Amino acid sequence: MREIWLIAKREYLEQIRGKAFRITTILIPITFAIIFGISFLAGKNSGSNKHIAIATADPRLADQIADQLRADKDARMTVDVVAPVSADTRQQLVSQIDQKHLDGFLWLDTDIAGKTDALYVARSSGDFVTESRLNDAVNHAVIRQRLSAHGIPAGAVDAITRNVKISTEQVKNGKEVSSNAFGTFWAAYVMAFLLTFTLMMYGMNVGRAVIQEKTSRIFEVMLSAVKPTHMLAGKLIGIGAVGLTQLAIWAAAGAIFSGSALAASLMSGSIKIAVSWQEIVLFGLYFLLGYALYSTLFAGLAATCETEQELQQYAPLAAVPVWLSFSMIAFIVSNPNSFWSVAISMFPPCAPIAMFLRIASQFPPLWQIALSLALLALSVYIVTWFSSRIYRVGILMYGKRATVPEMLRWLRYS
Repeated sequence: MREIWLIAKREYLEQIRGKAFRITTILIPITFAIIFGISFLAGKNSGSNKHIAIATADPRLADQIADQLRADKDARMTVDVVAPVSADTRQQLVSQIDQKHLDGFLWLDTDIAGKTDALYVARSSGDFVTESRLNDAVNHAVIRQRLSAHGIPAGAVDAITRNVKISTEQVKNGKEVSSNAFGTFWAAYVMAFLLTFTLMMYGMNVGRAVIQEKTSRIFEVMLSAVKPTHMLAGKLIGIGAVGLTQLAIWAAAGAIFSGSALAASLMSGSIKIAVSWQEIVLFGLYFLLGYALYSTLFAGLAATCETEQELQQYAPLAAVPVWLSFSMIAFIVSNPNSFWSVAISMFPPCAPIAMFLRIASQFPPLWQIALSLALLALSVYIVTWFSSRIYRVGILMYGKRATVPEMLRWLRYS
């Protein structure tokens, strides 16, 4: 144990004292905060500041649509009403779009029976946000017009067509508690991203450390005093402690920020994010087991490689389960108890992220969490058993590409 502790201490202090640790600890959260902020603002401002025209033979319908679009503060649209229309109106509007005087126009045809056909012609084919806003405005105005045509007073029409805002609550332990679907999604997304990023980054760090010492032949000296398995265990513990330290720094900074006036102003709107102590504890458990699984996998792979470039070629294959579970974030958060959500949360390579997504959405039964952790721990033991034996032979192999039959022979040698 003394050798393991000394190697772990060396790996930990070497990385903690390095400039890379300080830079990544500060810049990574700042960088991703900027990325998420830009993404939020881009989504909020998408489809805004458009200049469009509404062309129809019914001026009253066009005015109602235009009023609703102008009332949308996020859209900030400039809306022209072209009504009534003539035979040349459409071609004139097309020419204005071509000359970039307009971003698009909405063409409405209404027949005697009251049927309305709408066509949006635009310069851009991917502006689905504007299309959605136009769709809502047209449907709202057409419904108002049809109700008025049936003799319903204007005040009653306003009451009938008034939108209803839905608030959400969640049942926990037989009680109703307030919830926020958007906040839950982002909390799950951020936690899953942190797991993904840290697991892959520190798993790769273990692999790189093995490659660097293998290529510099330091192993040949160290193996005269330390067992290979002790060396591997020390590396895993030391680099894993670096990851926990970085996560603890980020968590402390997040806790300090959450108590600031800026955080209060940001969370005063529709976004409300809450993280329970159970989620924090389980996050730590899944990080430790997930890190142990992927770091031992990368260590075993690194022992079979000659260069870092060769290791990086294997990294995408090892990361497939991580990105698979990450790609299912919307499905898992929306359907936390479905068969596929439960199945992927039990599959050890995907469990750290998939199960945590379920926990953030709806706390699963304790037996499912226990089974997931048990299967993950068992997979860690199996991968460690294989990787340690490949590691014991592979770190001393030079100039020979490792093949599957070759690695099977290494398992027999060790």
